[in-house]
Amino acid sequence: EAVGEAAQAVSVEEFEHMRERGAFALSWQANGLRYGIPIEIDQWLLEGHDVLINGSRAHLQKAQMRYPNLLAVLLTVNQDVLRQRLLARNRETLVEIEERLERNTRFAGDLLASNPQVFPLDNSADLQQTVATLIGLMDKRQACA
Repeated sequence: EAVGEAAQAVSVEEFEHMRERGAFALSWQANGLRYGIPIEIDQWLLEGHDVLINGSRAHLQKAQMRYPNLLAVLLTVNQDVLRQRLLARNRETLVEIEERLERNTRFAGDLLASNPQVFPLDNSADLQQTVATLIGLMDKRQACA
């Protein structure tokens, strides 16, 4: 279950049916789960709305091809802070958490090195600070458009 996200849980069969009939602008699989961004975002963008999605680092290039004006933000978190957050939510085992931390470090470094259009955003502090910085990035991007 996603906390703080507008997520809709569906069965694997329903997800595949939705994907086949074009219900998603973007879709991918990661960590044994399937993710889809509803096609409605295309209309929202045409209407001039900002759309914020939680996507996949591994599928960023696909998203950038579909949305050339995409502002890609990579949330980064101090390893100790992330470890504590993952332990607190109590979803993964200790081994899974350590594997995730290693994967996170590797992917973040590779992504930032290979994609200069990605803006790192430190999410180690409180949520209000992170949100304020994100809004500043979005405002700056709009001013340049």
